[in-house]
Amino acid sequence: MAEIDLNSDLGESYGPWVMGDDAALLSVVTSANVACGGHASDPQTMFATLTEAAARGVVVGAHPGYADREGFGRRVIPMAPAEIGRMVAAQIGALQGVAALAGARVRYVKPHGALGNLAAAEPEVAAAIAAAVRAISPDLAVLAISGTALEPAAERAGLQVFSEIFADRAYLPSGQLVPRARPDAMLHDPAEGAARILRFLETGRMPVVDGADPIALKAQSICLHGDSAGAVARARELRRVLGEAGVTFRPFLPA
Repeated sequence: MAEIDLNSDLGESYGPWVMGDDAALLSVVTSANVACGGHASDPQTMFATLTEAAARGVVVGAHPGYADREGFGRRVIPMAPAEIGRMVAAQIGALQGVAALAGARVRYVKPHGALGNLAAAEPEVAAAIAAAVRAISPDLAVLAISGTALEPAAERAGLQVFSEIFADRAYLPSGQLVPRARPDAMLHDPAEGAARILRFLETGRMPVVDGADPIALKAQSICLHGDSAGAVARARELRRVLGEAGVTFRPFLPA
């Protein structure tokens, strides 16, 4: 059966405000996308998340997003591609600095929320993000939504590229995610989500909304969102179902 990475967006608390159960999810996932102070997080939260990830042997990536804590980075903020590149570079650098104190190493970059969706759809934005990552370090990889514009942009920049699919998000026939404003954007049933991912690993095809045929995608990682009700239960159910089917779990990069 397949070998796959499980990733989750973590470190998204801010000061006394807590988002999700990072400790529980770090016992399930093999890679952690850590917020860098844009859409969420602060130095103390970054340090705690990075320290816990390092102790558990979970590989760490930077999770930059729009500087929009009120909207949790899920609103597009009008910016030129070059401005986006500078914003992303600043956030990656912030996480790398805290990682040096925590004994962790930032291995890859995954854009968050609205920024990630824009990079999936807009080649110029994808190119700006890839260029920023490359300028910081060509050893950093990019984790991109499978089948979208960020994959070829990162490849052209000479970066390692890994592709992800989502366990709890519905897909459009284009391969992009269903916008969160739609009522069918999220999959809430743990059993349904696990069965869908297992079928994908068996067939390489992802079901989509609006009655279209499943689409072919590739993936080295599965994203498990940690910021919604029942996130930990969904993550544990997915790992259980896939493990019983013979799937093995391994990070797509070494720590």
